[in-house]
Amino acid sequence: MTVLPDDGFALAAEFPDASHEQWQRLVAGVLHKAGRDIPSAAEDALSTALEDGLAARPLYTADSARGAVGFPGFAPFVRGGTPEGAAVAGWDVRQRHQRPDPLRTREAVLADLENGATSLWLSVGASGIPVDALGTALEGVYLDLAPVVLDAGDAFEPAARELLRIHRERGIEDARGNLGADPIGHAARTGAYEGTEERIAAAAGLARLCHDSHPGLRALTVDALPYHEAGASAAQEVGCSLATGVALLRALSAAGLPIGAALRQLEFRYAATADQFLTIAKLRAARRAWARIAEACGEAAGGAQLQHAVTSPVMMTRRDPWVNMLRTTVASLAAGAAGADAVTVLPFDDAIGLPDDFSRRIARNTSAILVEESHIGRVVDPAGGSWYVERLTDELAHAAWEWFQEIEGAGGQLAAVRAGLVADRIGAVWAARRENLAGRREPVTGVSEFPLLDQAPVERDPAPAGPSGGLPRVRRDAEYEALRARSDAHLAVAGVRPRVFVAALGPASAHTARVAFAANLFQAGGIQPVHGPAAAGPSSVADPSSVAAAFLASGAAVACVCSSDAVYAEQAGPVAEALKAAGARVYIAGRPGELRESLVRAGVDEFVALGDDAVAVLTSALDRIGVAR
Repeated sequence: MTVLPDDGFALAAEFPDASHEQWQRLVAGVLHKAGRDIPSAAEDALSTALEDGLAARPLYTADSARGAVGFPGFAPFVRGGTPEGAAVAGWDVRQRHQRPDPLRTREAVLADLENGATSLWLSVGASGIPVDALGTALEGVYLDLAPVVLDAGDAFEPAARELLRIHRERGIEDARGNLGADPIGHAARTGAYEGTEERIAAAAGLARLCHDSHPGLRALTVDALPYHEAGASAAQEVGCSLATGVALLRALSAAGLPIGAALRQLEFRYAATADQFLTIAKLRAARRAWARIAEACGEAAGGAQLQHAVTSPVMMTRRDPWVNMLRTTVASLAAGAAGADAVTVLPFDDAIGLPDDFSRRIARNTSAILVEESHIGRVVDPAGGSWYVERLTDELAHAAWEWFQEIEGAGGQLAAVRAGLVADRIGAVWAARRENLAGRREPVTGVSEFPLLDQAPVERDPAPAGPSGGLPRVRRDAEYEALRARSDAHLAVAGVRPRVFVAALGPASAHTARVAFAANLFQAGGIQPVHGPAAAGPSSVADPSSVAAAFLASGAAVACVCSSDAVYAEQAGPVAEALKAAGARVYIAGRPGELRESLVRAGVDEFVALGDDAVAVLTSALDRIGVAR
C-alpha cells in the first residue's frame, strides 16, 4: 500500500490553474461545434432565467458573491437570527389545524404534540375552530410547553382574548406563541378594506398588552402567503412583507411602543417551495432586508426577523397527491437550511381537503427526519459560503427592496393593495408563469408530466372555505385539473375516458420517443391513449387501411401519428389521408419542417411538440371529442 505524504501533496498539483477566460473560450468552442455561435459571454448563453429578472448562471466563483452577510446572530442576520442557529433542538415543528369540530381537533392536536410537533397553528373563526370552542380544542395541551399561533382573520381580537382567558384560567404565566393579528393580510385576501385602519389599531392594542403583561407572546403576524398564493415571485413576496411590517411598525409606534419592543411583536410567515435554492435565498434575503429597516429605525441589534416557513400551497396538486410528500420534503429541507425558526409541512392531501391521521403523521415526520436523522438543524447556515446562494441572496434582496420602495412610494402596503398595484404586478408575474406551465416548460410531476389516469382518487372531508374576494388563489395544477375534471365527468357518463388513437410508424427506434411524448401529453388532459398495431415485417411499413380500421375500432375521435421525420416523409401522408377519411382529427408529433405543407394537404390538422401550449392543445382535443366543458 502506498502512503501519501502529508506535506501538502495535492492531486491537482501538477495541473495548471485554469482561468475564467479559458473556461469561457472552451465553452464557446463547444457551443460553436453544436451550431450555436454566441455574441456574448458563455455564462449568458447557458444561464437559466428566473423570475424578477434574475438568472441562474452555469458557473460561480468567489468573485460572484456580493453583499455583506455578517455572522450568525448579528446584523444583517443573513446567516440566521441567533448565533447558535437551530443547533440546540432544531426548528420549531409547527403543525396546522383547521377542522371546525373541536373534539376531533383536540384528538389531532394531542397526537401531533405527542409525536414530534412542538407548536400549534390554529385556524380560528369562520375558517376553522369556533372562537368559543378554542378551550375544548386545547384541553389537555400543556400551554406552557406548546406555543399556540392563531390565525383568525378579522376575528383576531376575540380569538386573542379567548386564548388569553384560557391562559389565565390555567395559570399560565409564561405563555409563548403569537396571537396572529394580520389586518393588512386579511384585507388583501378578502378585499374588505372598510375598517382596516381600526383593525390595525386594535392589533396595536394587543401588541401593547403583550408587551406589558405577556412578554413571551407576540401579537402580530406579517403573513406573506396571501401574495405567494396569488402568484407572487420571491422578490414580490418579500417586498410585500417588508411593506406590511413597516406599516405595522408605524402603528405600534403610534400606540406608544418603543421601536425595539415593536420589532419584537412581529413574526413573518413565508412560503417554502420545492425550488430549494430559491427558498434558501428568499429567507436569507428577507432577513437582510428587514435588518436594513431595523437599522434605519435605530435598532440594528433588534432586527433579527422571526420566520415561520410554510410549504407552498401553490405547488400542492390534487392529482397524484402522493408526489406532494416529495415536494414538501424538499421545501422543508430548504426552509430549515435557510434558518427558518418554525416550519409547517402541509400534509400531502392539503389541496384535497382536511388531512387524515396518516397524512398528518407523514407531515410531522418529515421535519423529524430532517432534524433528528439528517441533522440539518445542527449546522448553522449550511448554505452559507455557496457562491451561488450568496449571489442569489444578494440579488433577491435588491429586487425585493426595489419593490418595497415602489410600494412605499404608492402610499404603503394597504394603499398599494387597495389601488390594485399589488394585484396587477403579481398578476403579470403569474401570467408569465402560467405560460410556462401550459407549455410544460415548468413541469408538474403527476399532472402535466407522467400522469396516472387509472389512479383512484383520494377522498377527504372538505376543508372550511378560506377568506376570498381579494387577491386570487392560484395553483400550478389548476388548468390541468380543469381538463382532468372534464375527463372524469365524461367517464362517469360514458363509462370510458376520452381516447386518442396513437399510430406508431416505422421501427421502434424511430417512433418510441414521440409515442412516449404523445401519450404523456394527452394523458395530462385526461385523454386515454389507445395504441394501434405496430407494422410487421422488416420494412415496418404501415398499411394505411389497417391503421384506419384500427382507429375506427378504438372508439377514438382523434389520432396522433408518431415517428421520426424520415419515416414521416415515407409513410405519414397516406396514413394521415386514411385517418382523415375515417373521421379523425389528425395530429402529428413533432415539427417535421419542410414536410409540413405536404402533410397538411394530406389531412394533418395540428402538429404537437415540446414547448407548445399543452393546455390549448388538450382543450381543443377534448372539444373535438365532444367532452362537455
